[in-house]
Amino acid sequence: MAAWPHDWKDWEDLDDDQLPAYPGQLHVEMRASAYTARALELQTGISKTQINLSLKHCIEIGLARTDRKLGVPRANTKALYEFIVYGLKYVLPARAGELTRGITTGFAAPVLHKTLTSAGEHVPVWPYARGNTMGMKVEPLFKTAADAARKDPEMYALLALVDAIRLGQPRERNLAAELLQDRLESL
Repeated sequence: MAAWPHDWKDWEDLDDDQLPAYPGQLHVEMRASAYTARALELQTGISKTQINLSLKHCIEIGLARTDRKLGVPRANTKALYEFIVYGLKYVLPARAGELTRGITTGFAAPVLHKTLTSAGEHVPVWPYARGNTMGMKVEPLFKTAADAARKDPEMYALLALVDAIRLGQPRERNLAAELLQDRLESL
């Protein structure tokens, strides 16, 4: 499933030496079975320690489980979907803040922008200095979300759908929830 046209970018390109450097960042190929803490760190910019703690906690509460054959963590997509749709906006609420430059999220992101339009003048954006869109600041789920989105279009689509659920009115939330369910079922 394509998150957006491959040539669409809401940011200025950086040279390889200007990309945020994460400890031990090398050219790492992500494969379906390569969900190690190190690979996730390189993909998301979240530290290995935090990833390990999060995975352990998610397994304890049922949002993830260990794959019996491969021994790697796998998302419990049904539980994850329910948590995102019904609980996330209470645990990690999102509010539009001041006007800033950034990368579009929520209904303005490529995954939803052709389906929904805003009545307002400014769209929600994650703050990002090299972003191409001026909009209302929305704090992402994690501070490195914009960098992770630049690396992986599908991750960008998923994070934008989650933000649409956190930020949106019922119509936006329902559409984002439907699209999120479709994407989670394809994992």
